[in-house]
Amino acid sequence: MSAFTFTLSLNILISLFSVLVEAFIGYPNGLYKKIKHPVVWIGALISFCDKTFNKPGFSPQQQLLFGGLSVFFCSLLSIILGFGLQATIFHWLHTPLAILVCGLLASTLLASRSLYHHFQAVQEALENSSLTEARKAVSQIVGRETAALDQAAIIRAAIESLAENFSDGVCAPLLWGFLGGLPGMCFYKTINTADSMIGHLTPTYRYFGWAAAKIDDLINWPAARLSAIWFILAAFTLHPSAGASAFATAKNFSRRHRSPNAGWPEAAMAGAIKLRLSGPRIYHGKLVNESWLGDFLRPATVQDMVLALTVFKRACLLQIIILYGISLFLLALI
Repeated sequence: MSAFTFTLSLNILISLFSVLVEAFIGYPNGLYKKIKHPVVWIGALISFCDKTFNKPGFSPQQQLLFGGLSVFFCSLLSIILGFGLQATIFHWLHTPLAILVCGLLASTLLASRSLYHHFQAVQEALENSSLTEARKAVSQIVGRETAALDQAAIIRAAIESLAENFSDGVCAPLLWGFLGGLPGMCFYKTINTADSMIGHLTPTYRYFGWAAAKIDDLINWPAARLSAIWFILAAFTLHPSAGASAFATAKNFSRRHRSPNAGWPEAAMAGAIKLRLSGPRIYHGKLVNESWLGDFLRPATVQDMVLALTVFKRACLLQIIILYGISLFLLALI
């Protein structure tokens, strides 16, 4: 077996174990209370760079430079740390045990279980007829202002977040795990976290966060389109008409989203459950006239959340089965 094939095999096995651990166990609350979470550590590093190098008096060119250097420094450090951990683990442990340990560490960089529980919290609040609790719960997973959202808007916001974060929090890190093992997942999570923190078109981050936003768009490009495929396939398992609707909506509406990536999973989900998503919303006190994804004019209901969660769970399962099936088949041919 060549070095490339061996490394690729390890990456696949590490990724497989990581996604299983994250789906069934997640990140223990007790551990979070003691040492927080790797994403919190990454966020602290990015916050340090923001406070240190993002000065109001800097020119746009200086902000671009220091923002780019900050992203480069943070991502390089994460790659070095990930590679060092993986190399050390494989040096000291037998390969099967090393794969399990690396997979355990990599599982902290996935988010299917936490996303599932955050989404369920919104659903349960609505089922209990508590709009106040539902607004509070949905504010944990969306960036828009939620204080004035009615029930239908809360439902759409939660479903949009479920769809987009399937791409960002599940599909993309898994793909980068395939490509680069633990270092690849560390790199992806650092860029994605940087984008969520500083990749905004606000006066503070328009230039400083430019590099984070553009790199995040680039590295999420394949996962966004793959996530739409998983949603379309999951919709077909519900009913052929749902699958056809998901495909047509993704094809016709995905490019209407302001993001080059988020429109794909959101449009596919909209078609799968036959509910239009996105639309106008308020960010930082300003109305953003986002385009609607889908031409389904009926109001959103809690039952749409149940259906969206079913599509999400089936997409997660299909992703694992298909990706690993293809990967193991290709490895057998090498």
